[in-house]
Amino acid sequence: MSILPLLRERLPDDIIVTDADLLASYAVDRAAWARAGVPACLVRARSTRDVQDVVQACIESGTPVVARGAGTGLSGGANALDGCVVLSLEAMNEVVAIDPVERTAVVQPGVINNDLRDAVAEHGLWYPPDPASSAWSTIGGNVATNAGGLCCVKYGVTREYVLGLELVNGRGEIVRVGRRTAKGVAGYDLTALMVGSEGTLGIVTEVTVRLLPARLPEITVAAHFDTLAQAGDAIAGVARAGIIPSVLELLDSFTLKVVDEWKNLGVSSEGNYMLLANTDLPGESGEREARALQEVFDAAGAGFTAIASDQEEVDALFAARRLAYFALERRGPVITEDVCVPKAKVPEMIRRLEEIAAGRGVYIATVAHAGDGNLHPCMPLPADASEELQQAALAAFDDIIDAAIELGGTVTGEHGVGLLKMRGLAKEAGPEVIAMQRAVKAALDPHGVLNPGKVVETA
Repeated sequence: MSILPLLRERLPDDIIVTDADLLASYAVDRAAWARAGVPACLVRARSTRDVQDVVQACIESGTPVVARGAGTGLSGGANALDGCVVLSLEAMNEVVAIDPVERTAVVQPGVINNDLRDAVAEHGLWYPPDPASSAWSTIGGNVATNAGGLCCVKYGVTREYVLGLELVNGRGEIVRVGRRTAKGVAGYDLTALMVGSEGTLGIVTEVTVRLLPARLPEITVAAHFDTLAQAGDAIAGVARAGIIPSVLELLDSFTLKVVDEWKNLGVSSEGNYMLLANTDLPGESGEREARALQEVFDAAGAGFTAIASDQEEVDALFAARRLAYFALERRGPVITEDVCVPKAKVPEMIRRLEEIAAGRGVYIATVAHAGDGNLHPCMPLPADASEELQQAALAAFDDIIDAAIELGGTVTGEHGVGLLKMRGLAKEAGPEVIAMQRAVKAALDPHGVLNPGKVVETA
């Protein structure tokens, strides 16, 4: 039986969408050139029961189901397959509960990251994971990709904050995994397994996260460098000095200029590269750490360093960092990378990026969560890019993955594997580990309907 009659038997008509234009807008995320199919329909779920009904109908008809939030992903993980059901969780956007005593929050997957942060701030609490898309991306999407962000260098990524999940599994059952207590080691850690699984092992319908006390004010140190090698040395120098900043971000002057052209923030750099570092230690400890960061930057050859005193300027700089990808994207498609290498290898990885750009004849814009070795080299292309230039950029994408693996790194630090990193994952993990991952997929999605063809290639 085809999927649409089954869905119409079980769901309200107003949450089933078949309009071709709307389907096209929900068929892709923001990953340039990641393939996408034409879905049979879109379902805008409003409850866990809706999600269960969709999964059960897809099992019965053998139809793939692809869950998505705001569609801000950069690896094609939420892209539609031909004939699939695209299951939007945007409307499930309630902050269900905030517990200031236990320092936890229970939220639905469609809650926007920044909205959760604002809600818990009213209770003197803080939710640390802060991807650059935090103003648009959803908690469900953050869980699906194990998102990181600017402050994960000190505070960790999404997996460190997810205590428990409600989800619909590959058998169409509503289950809960994890806990709401501060500690718990009962059985296998299925919660951690689900975080980062990109909707291939279950569809998350509720998330319990742990929270921290509201953070202290930060001090920002900015530095300009003439060369990327100098900036890389500064990043490695921070690690050697034993400093754990609350933020350490790298941007090149081209990216800052593109942001300024769009938003007129006044952030264009006089140097070719800029490092932004924050410390959130209290009082004199924070002042000492800020001075220590400045000394490391000076020792690496910075042309200019300063401890910021103008909060408006600081806010503009970090707004520019969050808008970097979107500003580049306004000029045309952007192929963006997400490799992560050991911190000591950052200078060498940066050198490899320069070699790859020169060898392939493409421009690589440098954006990075530099403090934890997570680099986001972006290759912006003109809208009318030739086939030759497109192929050169795609070849450079593969070169970057290979270089990261050679340096003991990983193919994705926070964007997920999706479609674009499957070859890289296979190379990084090796056949034995890929076989283990396939076995997990087969056990938890026995009917093969949950976002098939993503993350791990089928045997």
